[in-house]
Amino acid sequence: MPRPLAVLLLLLTAMIWGLAFTAQKSGMATMGPLTFLGVRFLMGGILLLPLAFWEYGRRAAPVTRRQRLLIALLAVVFFFGAWLQQAGLALTTVTNGGFLTGLYVIFAPLIGLAFLRHKPHPIVWLCAPLTLVGIYFLNGGSLTRFNTGDVIVIVSALFWAVQIMLLSYLARLTGLPVLISALCFLVSGVIAAVGAASFEAPTIAGIGAGWLPLLYTGILSTAVAFTFQAIGQQYVPPANATIILSAETLFAALGGALILGERLPVIGYVGAILLFVAIILVEVVPALDRREPIPVTETS
Repeated sequence: MPRPLAVLLLLLTAMIWGLAFTAQKSGMATMGPLTFLGVRFLMGGILLLPLAFWEYGRRAAPVTRRQRLLIALLAVVFFFGAWLQQAGLALTTVTNGGFLTGLYVIFAPLIGLAFLRHKPHPIVWLCAPLTLVGIYFLNGGSLTRFNTGDVIVIVSALFWAVQIMLLSYLARLTGLPVLISALCFLVSGVIAAVGAASFEAPTIAGIGAGWLPLLYTGILSTAVAFTFQAIGQQYVPPANATIILSAETLFAALGGALILGERLPVIGYVGAILLFVAIILVEVVPALDRREPIPVTETS
């Protein structure tokens, strides 16, 4: 796949995710976070199964034991990232949740460097903090008072950073981005459903009342967007991908303006420009420098 097309898929992912924060928040008006996640991820995983089986059938080499273990680890990391984000959103504002989730732009390259020995292009160390400043300005240059929900979302950002790094590695290693996504959804959906039955009191009426947020997050934000992420990250270095995906905050603001009639303060437009500049720099500079990371291949 051409690199520009992969970047476009990641930008589409960011757009869908940006519009999903409000759906995630509103969905919990009638059900608990685990119930919401269980329905959302089981729906997304089941929808992807036919495409996942087709993708796996085209693979010549079998999936190794090491790859299966890494996929299982990714599924667990994915669940904790989603659960902590969802639980945090129940206690904090969408604005705070969106900004604090964006901390993965700092966490991801640090994790990649420390554990995967993946040295990002030097421009990433400029663009990552520039992205955070842009997101902060985009949210009005202020945050409401920190609470427990904010701390939970920060922890979720750590899991999302690990998820981005692992997904990038496994998607390139196996060539099975759709199958990996489907497995993550199904495993997470089952864990969430068991947790909901144990710790929450889900009802058919409550789930039915939240049908619109569930459809959006289950079909678009889960089945479509996470699959786009998995496919796109086969061709874009993970540190670069985190900065591109952080545009979800920008799309959340644009969606609020177009759909809800919200308007950004002046500082918000400055933030949007900084975020846009960071995305352009992180893609253009490495291409001009001709020092792109070599795709990962398995040696053992």
